[in-house]
Amino acid sequence: EGEDGRVHGAQWTLFRQALEPGPQREGWANQQVWMAHAAVTTPDTHRFAERVARGGIGQAGVSIEPFRAWIDDWSVTAASDGIAELTVEAGGEDFAIDLHVEAEGPLVLHGNQGYSRKSETGQASYYYSQPFYRAHGTLTIDGDAVAVRGTAWLDREWSTQPLTGDQEGWDWVALHLDDGSRLMAAGLRSATMPYRIGTWIEADGTAR
Repeated sequence: EGEDGRVHGAQWTLFRQALEPGPQREGWANQQVWMAHAAVTTPDTHRFAERVARGGIGQAGVSIEPFRAWIDDWSVTAASDGIAELTVEAGGEDFAIDLHVEAEGPLVLHGNQGYSRKSETGQASYYYSQPFYRAHGTLTIDGDAVAVRGTAWLDREWSTQPLTGDQEGWDWVALHLDDGSRLMAAGLRSATMPYRIGTWIEADGTAR
């Protein structure tokens, strides 16, 4: 929510995909490709931008301690070890995101202790969330900066498997509810074998 009382949204996503297996090679021979998407929304508008990069040349990457994920001048950066405090920066020609988030609850593991199945035939990922961030900072649209405060949610998911051959993609939602509970729900789209997953998260972080 902005100082003006209006509701705002912000989103930052970074994908990494390996073009082939094996140890990462140096420079332009590196087999990692990166894609990022950032957006801001208000009741009136949706602004977004995308970036693509090749690994191995410093244009995009992830460092662990302290944590930092970046592509060009977009980044998510930890204040110290772990991800309890993060700064999120991104933007496009007509918008910018500059937010600080602090965790007020535990990490949540989805599926079976973080092992999240995606089909009846065994496709799966490892998947956890930090759904207990409080956020504050600035969103800028068309040069007008607004101070905002609210809640935030971080997901991390990784896998060495694609979806099944007949899965066409997925629909996903994460909700902060008024009583302090949270909900993650997703549906894998398929004409022959749709698959649904979800996690109910109590206000104290207990998940099922």
